[in-house]
Amino acid sequence: MATHRLNSMEVKKMNRNAIYRYLYHRESTSIQEIAQALGLSLPTVTQNLKELQERGLIEETGLYESTGGRKAKSLACNRVAGYAVGLDVTLNHVGIVVIDLSGRIIKNVRNHYPFANEETYFRGVGKLVEDFIEACQLDRSQILGVGIALPAILSGDRQTVSYATVIDFKGGSVRRFAEYIPYPCVLSNDANAAGLTELWGEQDIHNVVYLSLNNSVGGAIIVGNQIYAGQNYRSGEFGHMTILPGGRTCYCGQKGCVDAYCTARLLSDSTGGSIVEFFRLLGEGKKEQQAIWQEYVGYLVITVNNLRMLYDCDVILGGYAGAYMEEYIDDLQALAASKNTFEQDGSYLRVCKYKLEATAVGAALELVTEFIDSI
Repeated sequence: MATHRLNSMEVKKMNRNAIYRYLYHRESTSIQEIAQALGLSLPTVTQNLKELQERGLIEETGLYESTGGRKAKSLACNRVAGYAVGLDVTLNHVGIVVIDLSGRIIKNVRNHYPFANEETYFRGVGKLVEDFIEACQLDRSQILGVGIALPAILSGDRQTVSYATVIDFKGGSVRRFAEYIPYPCVLSNDANAAGLTELWGEQDIHNVVYLSLNNSVGGAIIVGNQIYAGQNYRSGEFGHMTILPGGRTCYCGQKGCVDAYCTARLLSDSTGGSIVEFFRLLGEGKKEQQAIWQEYVGYLVITVNNLRMLYDCDVILGGYAGAYMEEYIDDLQALAASKNTFEQDGSYLRVCKYKLEATAVGAALELVTEFIDSI
């Protein structure tokens, strides 16, 4: 079987990318450390670092203490060499973030802007993005693009929407947004975007299930730091698993779906639509919220245990509701363990680390990932 032999340009790019990634995962390092860690010669490392520095991707941050000879230069990635914008498009809102190359949120805003599959809507989203970038005072030449996360199932090439009930956008295309956004645009599923955000920067965790507890329930299956999309690109639709045959009617038309029992609306509806107020009153011991919470948790734990049995990996609770569950995680872990056939430890269950605009951040990280891959 014939194998492809790398030419000198391909080898050079591989070395350059490996050097950049080594720097990316460290606060600072030296030429000597890079050469030793990657098994490259000092001249190779020096030449690649020169190119990366000329492109503004790395910078000198000082000198190390001398060990007898010349002091080694301390080098680090320039985290603000580029920026990515992320949108979280929901039925009633558009959340916008801008992140730097490290994934750090520079600025975020959430606009009440109900979805409508009309030209005026997409033109308006384009204006929201432009006004936001203007407010951030960013150099537009440094913007990598705009990631757009939707509560929808996407086609294999992620150019069009194959299924959508939360928003009226079935058959819609990324071009509808790109027509009014003058930067490269890419679509993402909202739960997949949020799930990838949770693994960003993690060195020891590569496989997780992310359960998104928004006003609609979704999720993501991540294996080897990659989304498992499924045969029809609709994996992770945990909201439509049946947990109570013949039960409550789900918005999809079926009965007994997880979504009908674990949507964040079941919590926020008791407080005029405010999830923050629900958890505040729950924390104060209000009986109405306690009763709602007890029923909600019962179904949530069944769902979590099913996911643990299916995938045998960590389960992360995210979304509007998951972001407020840190205070209750010990109880949730104990309840999850009580339902587990094989283990008495529920520490596999945890709460999302990104509490703020995780979906929009994940959409933006798509552009950062593409950029890093291209170096």
